[in-house]
Amino acid sequence: MDGSTTAPAKAAKTAGKPIWPKVPAEFVRAMLAGHSALGLAFAALIYLVCFSGSIAVFTQEYGRWEQPAGPVLHAVTPQAADAAYREVLAKNPKAHDLFIRLPEPAYPRLSVHGDDAKGGEHTYFADASGKVVAEQQTPWMTFQAELHTVLHLPRAWGGFIVGLTGVALLSSLVSGVLSHPRVFKDAFAFRWGGSKRLQEADLHNRISVWGLPFHLVVSLTGAFLGLTLIIVGVLALATFKGDTSKAYALFTGPQVKDDPRPAAQPFNVEKALTSLKTRYPEGRANYLYIEHPTEMGQHAGVNVVHDGRLSRGETVVVDGAGKILGEVGYESGSVGMRVLSTMTPLHFGWFGGWPVKVAYLLLGLGLTAVTSSGVAIWLARRRDKGRPAPRWERVWIAFVWSQPVAYAFSALVAVLSPATPPVAVWGLATLAACASAIVGTPAGISIALRRIAAGLLALVALAHAGFHFGTMADPVGWIIDAALLVTAALLAATTLKPKLAV
Repeated sequence: MDGSTTAPAKAAKTAGKPIWPKVPAEFVRAMLAGHSALGLAFAALIYLVCFSGSIAVFTQEYGRWEQPAGPVLHAVTPQAADAAYREVLAKNPKAHDLFIRLPEPAYPRLSVHGDDAKGGEHTYFADASGKVVAEQQTPWMTFQAELHTVLHLPRAWGGFIVGLTGVALLSSLVSGVLSHPRVFKDAFAFRWGGSKRLQEADLHNRISVWGLPFHLVVSLTGAFLGLTLIIVGVLALATFKGDTSKAYALFTGPQVKDDPRPAAQPFNVEKALTSLKTRYPEGRANYLYIEHPTEMGQHAGVNVVHDGRLSRGETVVVDGAGKILGEVGYESGSVGMRVLSTMTPLHFGWFGGWPVKVAYLLLGLGLTAVTSSGVAIWLARRRDKGRPAPRWERVWIAFVWSQPVAYAFSALVAVLSPATPPVAVWGLATLAACASAIVGTPAGISIALRRIAAGLLALVALAHAGFHFGTMADPVGWIIDAALLVTAALLAATTLKPKLAV
């Protein structure tokens, strides 16, 4: 027979057969067991890191919200930046380093950070002329950022734990996909009207699939950022015989020899910014880190960003006379350096403005819900098999809803009493909310904590608007207050129907 007659016959034999080879049942069971084990072992940490990360997307906006009186600046001259820096330097001429942050769309403030003579750290805001007008007081912004990045532990340990959590999340995502061979085929399949466990399982799987690209990106970049110390250590062992200083030198650019002799003049910010504008006419400097400002070895690392690029920016080293010494290579170096430059903006959604940040918030909360529902499904499965764990069901639902309560309460205290450490308030509120697991049902605990969180969020917005009414120069203050009220209303609405109780 010729090919024209055999082709239809072959097609008839293969009709209805799956294109992909069937996944062995043993492999699926192994992946499911690994997925469950990973999820349960790191459940609380993954949930906390995902929830805090969703909130941390708007870190810059929280700083503006906490101190909305301004001044709000969209741009400043090099002379103004130099004047602000010199005024702060005059408070402690022996300062080892100073950090200058220039206005940018996400944070339209001119600020200078430095140490005082007693070793205390301060950040000051300046106006358009460079005159210092206020000291930065943003305890809640700092609290929520550090909770996500280091869990308020020593930086090395906290970063390691957060990075390890990212690895666990990434592994859990991969094993979750491999344990459900039909997960993509059933991406829009829902079993409504059946058991609550099946509905939750479908929702868990659907959110996982819909947001999978985002979930993979944030878990991978989070793991990398958290495990930076270990990665640099491995790089040092593999390339520089364990000399970590040489490994870190790869990320600092041209080295400037330390020369402690007094300089004739302090580091000149105006000259540095003018030189950079000449070299990078399309770029925009957004911060300067000045080292040894009053010594002969004075120099600065200046970050230059180009709008429209997915990058943290290029770090340029400049000496005290405004001479450009070279670049680190985040945008002009190797492929590895360029990929490294995308890690932070990709992880936090700090690119593309408000639309991207809102998308990251919603997708992050979706990942948080996936973590929450995963544990709930495992507990429900135990219950269906005749091995219920009612105490753990109550503990888990109490922990899940403790975070909205604790975040809202810590923000309220920060508005009413800025001197009170927000992390202490958050910790006490978390413990108090988790203590509700002692009595009640999971549904009752969920409803009660959601109503408390909704009430607290509304109080935060009203208290903040009341305290700053008439002085709120930054519109972000009003925007966040309005968003808090809307969130409070939506959260309260979910408690009106029993089906939404958990």
